[in-house]
Order: sequence, then C-alpha cells, then structure tokens
Amino acid sequence: MNQEHSKIHTPAEDKLSVLEGRVGYRFSNRELLIQALTHSSWSNETGQRNHHLLCNERLEFLGDSVLSLVVSEYLFATYPDLPEGDLTCMRKDVVCADALARYARSVCLGDSLLLGIGEERSGGRDKVNILADAFEALLAAIYLDAGQGGQAKQVIADFLLPFVSKDLEELEARGMDGDYKTPLQQLVQQTEGDVLEYVLVRETGPDHMKTFEVEVRLNANVIGRGQGRSKKKAEQAAAKDALTLFGVV
Repeated sequence: MNQEHSKIHTPAEDKLSVLEGRVGYRFSNRELLIQALTHSSWSNETGQRNHHLLCNERLEFLGDSVLSLVVSEYLFATYPDLPEGDLTCMRKDVVCADALARYARSVCLGDSLLLGIGEERSGGRDKVNILADAFEALLAAIYLDAGQGGQAKQVIADFLLPFVSKDLEELEARGMDGDYKTPLQQLVQQTEGDVLEYVLVRETGPDHMKTFEVEVRLNANVIGRGQGRSKKKAEQAAAKDALTLFGVV
C-alpha cells in the first residue's frame, strides 16, 4: 500500500470513535470495525495478494445471517398471530437494500467507508448497495467483537431494532399489504400480448383462520408466490414477489 493511498483513505481515530458513539458500541478489536468499513475497491488498490480478505465481503456474508436472525426473532415475538407469509413479507421490507442503506445513513456510515479512488469519485459513499453491504458487515463485526451468542445478539438488537420498529410502524400505517398488483400490471402491459393471472394453489387452516397461497403467472410461467389471511393479501404478496424478481422493489 502506498503512503498516499493510506493517508487518503484510512479513517482517523476520532472518526471511528464518533461512529462507535452513533452505533452505541465500543469495539475491543478496532480491526473488525475497520474491516467492516473496507470496500473491495479499496482493498484491490492495496496491491496485496490477499486483498480479498481485507475487504468487508466475508463480514457481509455473516452479517446477512445475523440480520435475518435478529429481525426474524423480533417479528416472531411481536406478531404472534401473523402467518409465515405475512412475516416473510414484513421481513423483506425491513432488510432490503434500500432499508439497510437508510439505517446506514442514520449513523453516517458512509463518512467512514474505505473506498477506492474510482468509487470515491463516483459517489460510492451514498450508493445503496455499498451502504447496505457495509451495514451488514458492521453487524457481523459487532457480533464477533461482542463474543457471539446471546450477549452479542442483544447488543445488535439494541442498535438495529429501533430502525426496524420504526419502519414497521410506517409500514403498518400505510397498510402492510400495499398495492403491488397495479404496478405489476403496468409493467406487464408494456409488452403487448403478455397475459398476467393470479392462481389460488392452496388453502390451509380452519375456516376462521385460513391461509391462502397464490401464484402470479406471466404467460403461464410462475413469476411470484405469496401467502396471506385472505386471497387479496396473498395476491398482493405474490405481486410484490414478482416485482422483487424484476428488480422493481
């Protein structure tokens, strides 16, 4: 690593301390925090043979699982009457890249990222995917530094769940089963002759608590699946799944 590269990109101690204050956690091993902040564009520019081990991609891999576990446990405990399909839809909303990028911006995570020259110039500090990946890596770094297990999960929950619960409140306020069928129909109509249909494939549970499973099909090909307490909710969930497939949500 040349001296100029290090001087430009290595975060100052005070900047790391400020970030720790925003997160509400002080690292025993600062190297974990630094690795969580290191984008592959920066590590590639070091010229080191093991540069792929210097960036945050491995931590991101672990952080994705930690994130899913903490959020899933929270949803499971907070919404005891909701079926699996609704819980899955809610989880998708609060752990998607856009949501994680918002959480990252809330603690100004982008200010401390280690970016390569190209990413720096192209506005990488505010790119959704870079922020989302760094946020997951940060969760993994906390998890490892706090000793893993229940204590680490609690530290992560204390930091993460205020963001998640706020998003869930906003989601409930506008209706958890928002209108996804209309934008999907509009997307499909861009190609003349395409046929979109919703097919009820399964009903489970007693009459007073049924769960419906619906597939949305484009020209007879399944492009989304959804579950809900009503056919309408199941269709909306399936439409959302299809929009996710197309990269719209």
